[in-house]
Amino acid sequence: MADANAAVAVVTVSLVLLGLLSGLSLSWALLPVAVVVLIFVLASGLKGRDELAHLNVCVLVLGDIGRSPRMQYHALSLSRHGYNVTLIGFLGTKPHQDIIEDDRIDILPISELKGLTVGPRMFRYASKVIFQSFQVFSVLMKIQDQGYILMQNPPGLPAIAVTWVASCLRGNQFIIDWHNYGYTIMALTHGENHFIVKLAKWYEKLFGRFSDHNLCVTNAMREDLRKNWNIEATTLYDKPPPIFRETPLKLQHELFIRMGSTYLPFRPSPGVTKEYMELTAFTEHNTQTGAVTRSAGRPALLISSTSWTEDEDFSVLLQALEGYEKFVEAGHRLPSLVCVITGKGPQKEYYKKLIDSKEFHHIKICTPWLEAEDYPLLLGSADLGVCLHKSSSGLDLPMKVVDMFGCCLPVCAIHFQCLHELVRHEENGLIFKDSKELSEELKLLFSDFPSDQGKLGIFRKNLRESGQQRWDENWDHNVLPLIKEHCD
Repeated sequence: MADANAAVAVVTVSLVLLGLLSGLSLSWALLPVAVVVLIFVLASGLKGRDELAHLNVCVLVLGDIGRSPRMQYHALSLSRHGYNVTLIGFLGTKPHQDIIEDDRIDILPISELKGLTVGPRMFRYASKVIFQSFQVFSVLMKIQDQGYILMQNPPGLPAIAVTWVASCLRGNQFIIDWHNYGYTIMALTHGENHFIVKLAKWYEKLFGRFSDHNLCVTNAMREDLRKNWNIEATTLYDKPPPIFRETPLKLQHELFIRMGSTYLPFRPSPGVTKEYMELTAFTEHNTQTGAVTRSAGRPALLISSTSWTEDEDFSVLLQALEGYEKFVEAGHRLPSLVCVITGKGPQKEYYKKLIDSKEFHHIKICTPWLEAEDYPLLLGSADLGVCLHKSSSGLDLPMKVVDMFGCCLPVCAIHFQCLHELVRHEENGLIFKDSKELSEELKLLFSDFPSDQGKLGIFRKNLRESGQQRWDENWDHNVLPLIKEHCD
């Protein structure tokens, strides 16, 4: 690892440059120098390292812990092997119950700082970066000694540099888990040539090289990091944990009853009643015998999950559903659809208004936010998954598809550069390029519904027989040796 004095120098110069570029006067831009030097002096007096520090690992997310499943899985895997985990991040969404109940995992919440609300846009952004820098640094310096700090990127600005400096000062190993590139996500909003995007790219490429080890999510990203960033990484594919599996029919019915209390598409058709039967749109429960069966003539359940961000264009799905509706009205023997789009994000309200403007007769759409425990149950109950994630870099893979495959749920996914590392066309799903192709695929897959003899059934059978690797086995093979080598 680079020496601590060099770390302080580089970070200080970077903060000064950022301040100057944001329009600050030289005297104000030099403020970080005094602060960083003070922190360095204080840190130099820290007590000696705890002899059991190698059993402690910090997992850092400069984002919502509850919406960072991969980092939660890291924490659970570390705990399973006897490590004490400090999980740092925002508490906007409830983490998985296994995280909350694990005695070895300590959640340390931090606030999502917004920066100043007045002044030029660049000045406001720079203030946010500086505030977050001091917040993250302060938290990392206060926690007990760690053998490792495992950090998610993106977001990496300012966390990469700050975590590196803290690691230098505290003498722990620093690992970055590359989920994507932050600058490519920023480019979706600002454009590739925007100054802030270029600055973010420079920042990631410079400070990303200072980590001790790196993980990434695809072989394509590993090769890009090696070739263009001079960073060596280990590919750790996202794999589903055991909670993602096909949902037994009884549990499906219980889930649909709960969903029906809030969302109309899960309720039976108005006026439909049967003696001694508890009904949903998809299932029937005989209250005398306890038997649960699928409803005759039930709709097909299509699910898509999203963060409602710029890298997913849901107008593609809506246009495909319009095409599907036309197929039904033209006389094709196709089932009605219930389309469930789950998730939270900045563009949700925009798309909800767009959805509400549609007048479908054979399609119902709802956009719930599901608790972590119900999401796997819904995936395991669905008939088809749709993925619109295109990847801002073209180098990451959608975890939602990984989860769907864990539930043996076939997928239609929009094409991008390295999707073939996950979705195999005509084997475990279909790949499409636009809304027209997707509507044709929906017609093809649901033409034999609900029979399991058509393509949809074949894809599900292939997924069942694939013997796909689960998260624990994958993590033990790729990450545990690295942790043991440097922490034990």
